[in-house]
This record gives sequence, C-alpha cells and structure tokens, in this order.
Amino acid sequence: MIQSVQKQTYENWELCLANGSPEDEELDAQVRKYMSKEPRIKYRKLEKNLGIAQNTNAGIEASTGEFIAFLDHDDFLEPDALFCYVDALNKDKTIDVFYSDEDKTDEYAAHYFYPHFKSDFNIDLLHANNYMCHFLAVRKSLVDTVGGLNEKFDGAQDYDFVLRLTENTKKIYHCPV
Repeated sequence: MIQSVQKQTYENWELCLANGSPEDEELDAQVRKYMSKEPRIKYRKLEKNLGIAQNTNAGIEASTGEFIAFLDHDDFLEPDALFCYVDALNKDKTIDVFYSDEDKTDEYAAHYFYPHFKSDFNIDLLHANNYMCHFLAVRKSLVDTVGGLNEKFDGAQDYDFVLRLTENTKKIYHCPV
C-alpha cells in the first residue's frame, strides 16, 4: 500500500497511518523505515487498538490536506489514481466525494481476478449496497461535517460513513479507472 502511494504520478499527497496494533513491533519498524525516507508519511502508533472507526479517525486527525482518501493496509493504487481525482477536481472545484472502480489481485499483483466496474452515483443502488467503498476520497470539511467514522458501526463503519456523506452532498464523482 505504501509503495503504491509513493508511485503516484500526482505527487502532492500526504499518507497518514494510525497503527492500532501497538504490540506488532515488526509492523512498527517497517512503517518507521518508510517514514525515515519519505517526509510525506505521517505515522501515529496508538497505545491500543481503538477499533476500526476510531483507528481511522486517528489517522484523519493527523492529516493536513483538503481531502482525505481511505486505504486499507492491503490495498494498492494504480499509479494514476490520484491524478484521476485531481484532474476531475480541476475541472469541477465543487466535487466533495470521489470513488473509483476496483479489482482484486493475488498477493503479487500479477493476476487480476474480480473487477468491480461501478456505476456513476446512484442513491438507490447505494441504499442496497455500499459500492463506493474503495478507493474513496472525501473533502476534509465534509468529513468534519459528518463527524468522521462512527465506532457504533464498527464492521459497517464505511457504509454508515458513505450514507452520511451522501446526506450532506450530491457533489460525487465516479472515476472509471
């Protein structure tokens, strides 16, 4: 995941990581190794696992950018993923939420096997299925408006978050990658 962010063609990014596994010294060492060579990486080792929503919110708190993009530790981005979002934003400064198509791969990213080509924003479909989840980017002021992720919905925190976002904006862009 970290390497895929570093390989983005759009270079004005900040990667904020919140480690909810403080006992994992190997993970801590790996992240610190990346951080020592990459000033755009911010890292926060949490004292304990706060649950997925609060761990994510800790990462959000460390951010300084206008947009927050969400990645899991096992995700990786195609090199032009951020460029697609920024290009759309340059054409329409009012966009608040971005999401893209996605695919699954083997652990070496050598074999793609489960493409998910998503529709443009469709509230009826979203009420039945959280199709927006990965790779989601949201204007920070909108994240603040909805209050971040809600720990009461851990396990479905992404879905709850996306639904609350759509209640507060219709400025949503699908980047078909």
